[in-house]
Amino acid sequence: MDKNSYQTNISGWGGYPIQEAKVLYPKNIKEILEEIKKSDLIARGNGRAYGDSSINKKNTINMKYFNHIISFDESSGILEVEAGILLEDIVNTFLPKGWFPYVTPGSKFVTIGGLIAADVHGKNHHKDGSFGNFVEWFELINSKGEIIKCSRNENKDMFEWTIGGMGLTGIIIRAAIKLRPIETCWIKQKTLIANNIDQTLEIFDKNMDATYSVAWLNSTNSRNNIGQSLIMLGEHAKINDLNQKNILNPLKLKSKKNRNIPFYFPNWFLNKKLIKLFNFLYYFLGKNSSKEKIVYWDDYFYPLDSIMGWNKIYGREGFVQYQCVIPLEKSKEGLIELLNEIDKSKVSSFLSVLKRFGKQNSKFSFPMEGYTIALDFPINKETLKLLDKLDEITLKYKGRFYLAKDARMKKEIFKKSDKRIEDYINFRNQNDCDKNFISSQSSRLEL
Repeated sequence: MDKNSYQTNISGWGGYPIQEAKVLYPKNIKEILEEIKKSDLIARGNGRAYGDSSINKKNTINMKYFNHIISFDESSGILEVEAGILLEDIVNTFLPKGWFPYVTPGSKFVTIGGLIAADVHGKNHHKDGSFGNFVEWFELINSKGEIIKCSRNENKDMFEWTIGGMGLTGIIIRAAIKLRPIETCWIKQKTLIANNIDQTLEIFDKNMDATYSVAWLNSTNSRNNIGQSLIMLGEHAKINDLNQKNILNPLKLKSKKNRNIPFYFPNWFLNKKLIKLFNFLYYFLGKNSSKEKIVYWDDYFYPLDSIMGWNKIYGREGFVQYQCVIPLEKSKEGLIELLNEIDKSKVSSFLSVLKRFGKQNSKFSFPMEGYTIALDFPINKETLKLLDKLDEITLKYKGRFYLAKDARMKKEIFKKSDKRIEDYINFRNQNDCDKNFISSQSSRLEL
């Protein structure tokens, strides 16, 4: 085996499923082109998709060494980078200069290639849409081994199907993205309290002008207070919003000491009673804390990133994150039924997040206008039974599923969930992508 490749066990961030795969670490484009001639493959960034979307047992191409900044235009905010660079490196480099990504997911330990492939969304989809809206162009290695430039004006179909296409159209090697100008590295956060689902949705509706909005949801409550939540609104703070200490250097990065979870928790740790207690305490403390405050950017956007290895709390068996979106007109009924089904089950979600989506952006992007809920469950037989039921409920309300979070969905469910799937499969077939770019997920779902 090549010295740059290894046979090893890998998984997504959820730790499920674990699969043995050959992983190659190419150091230049020539090495990638050689692999495309040999066998089917899939590109992999930092492995932060939750399931098996960036695993190919025969050939997983890790883009670790494609991690350079190429250029930045201060007049337009357009940044050109290699696809394997981490969002963390971009933020650390450009935030002190007054620039920040327009869209960011809940972790900064993700690559630009992964952000495009999953067309990630953040806390501002209702206002700004998903990451693809701020991609100017990218260069991609296609199934013929050609490097092609894709944009809204050049190779448009490939551009649109690649955004949200989960790496199944080719390997992104470079991209140009647009950053937003900011005055400070602080966020004005306002916490609003909702006692039930009606209040939660009403608060979202009344705050559509907020740049950022996200709700922590107490998924362990039932009956009258189902959908109880804390909604955090956010705006980029202006210089005049800061106190005397921070106003002198409003873009200064703080040195932070991250906590580390050094070992896997026992599988029984996150039981239903403990999760219910955690949810009660989190809501109680949030309800009685300061409602408006200035918070550091890292604490607002990436609270879990400060706990290295937080996925270990779910135990060695791993966990699944379940994320679906329910159309706006069906959101309330769908969310209530999902939460009631969880309450009836023998497992609970440790972390439950609700966001409002705006309109769909690209051809195969996950978001559509409505509400999306993300739920974390330790992996076990009861969880898998519950998720099958949640799948059926999501289909009942015409919802769809986020492939970047999926680790176990059945192909029959997936194909019922989205009318665009057939068009995507046809595009892959017509461009021979189906012969070269295959993941464990795409094989499982017959995508």
